[in-house]
Amino acid sequence: MTATWEPTMAGVLRLPSGRLVRGRGLRRPLPQGPQPAFALHLLGHRPPPVAWESRWLRWPDFWLPSDRATTADALREAWTRAEAERVEIACSGGHGRTGTALACLAVLDGVPHREAVAYVREHYAPRAVETPWQRRFVSRFR
Repeated sequence: MTATWEPTMAGVLRLPSGRLVRGRGLRRPLPQGPQPAFALHLLGHRPPPVAWESRWLRWPDFWLPSDRATTADALREAWTRAEAERVEIACSGGHGRTGTALACLAVLDGVPHREAVAYVREHYAPRAVETPWQRRFVSRFR
């Protein structure tokens, strides 16, 4: 069993339940410290391999995931695993797609749909969830 993230590490979002999830932009170097146990890569193209377990969701920049059912399953898996493992959510820049996914995790964690984007912007990054359709995706996430 892997330990979770340190709450003070860069990019780590604490959900109301206490689960910790790291958001990251893949264009930036891998932060020093422990590696994730599991990562969701939200990209329009297949990412390069990593040394930890990962799952790729086809999700073009500034848009929505190509397969919403698969995305919902992957986000539920990430939320469940974050209780005891280091989970990372990552896209190229770490704001739009990553913020959208983190807001969906907040919904799974009990944050009301209408408050999830604001929660992630306050606790993760002010620029999280970049487009109106990403905000709408969060508002309809189940």
